[in-house]
Amino acid sequence: MESNNLEIEYDLSPLCIVYKDGKVERLIGTEIVPPSAADLETGVGSKDVVIKPDTGISARLYKPKPTNPDQKLPVLVYFHGGAFLVQTAFSPTYQPFLNSLASQANVIIVSVEYRRAPEHPLPVGYYDSWAAVKWVVSHSGGDGEEEWLRDCADFGRVFFAGDSAGANIAHNMAIRVGSDGLDGGELAGLVLMHPFFWGKDPTGDETTDVGVREYVEKVWLSACPTSTGLDDPWINPVMDPKWSGMGCAKVLVVVAEGDVLKHRGWLYYEELRKSGWGGEVEIMETEGEEHVFYLEKPHCDKAKDLVKRVASFLKSDQAYISK
Repeated sequence: MESNNLEIEYDLSPLCIVYKDGKVERLIGTEIVPPSAADLETGVGSKDVVIKPDTGISARLYKPKPTNPDQKLPVLVYFHGGAFLVQTAFSPTYQPFLNSLASQANVIIVSVEYRRAPEHPLPVGYYDSWAAVKWVVSHSGGDGEEEWLRDCADFGRVFFAGDSAGANIAHNMAIRVGSDGLDGGELAGLVLMHPFFWGKDPTGDETTDVGVREYVEKVWLSACPTSTGLDDPWINPVMDPKWSGMGCAKVLVVVAEGDVLKHRGWLYYEELRKSGWGGEVEIMETEGEEHVFYLEKPHCDKAKDLVKRVASFLKSDQAYISK
């Protein structure tokens, strides 16, 4: 993009730069890769589908190599990260990770391409994600045009998951299931990987560095300019009065020792247990690693351990619906 002579509105490097004329220069997460009929390493097939042509909501679907043609597979609706501002469901950052997860967990994955801020500020991304969830479960009962979902999916075992901002979306979708239900499906569980939650005041040993806290606030308000602030339930779930009514009975929170967001993941885990929700919540912390390391280094041992833990959670007979 030719931006040398444009006046900057705000600089969110290393994510993006927004100019006063409305142009957005994304600094990361712009590369895309095509789907594959069969991944060479896992045998997982993938394809892209359009969910709502009028808004551009779409998804990349992943289907593991069949071992039993008559077996219906759980469905994982996945929301990518990127601070609501960058990245895409079609990024090479996500392809190896989701291929591996689909294979090990033996699940169909629907990786949602929602519209991003700042061009489409939140709550647009939440609305798009809910529309995608509704589209997925519209295939229950043999309905719908997407054959992988219509013919192969078990809608009694639907999961939500995401990383960073995508984990934030996954949480908020589970809250909505709790209030609105999920006609055509049952939400069995929720996986939050390095979730992007925050708050006005530091929690525990969370950083008090003014520069870091101001940057996180700037990112959030750039993504959601109508927000009430850092204690908005969208970004600080412990402030949400609807939390105890979340629409699943099992949650896995995944954090990393070197991630600035780690303390919010631990707070989520601790407070959810005390919220009156009544489900089962687990937490996994990876030592010596940073934010979303498993996407950057998918073949390292700790990334493989993380995938195994998430796959085990998705396959667990304990993941069931409470409502």
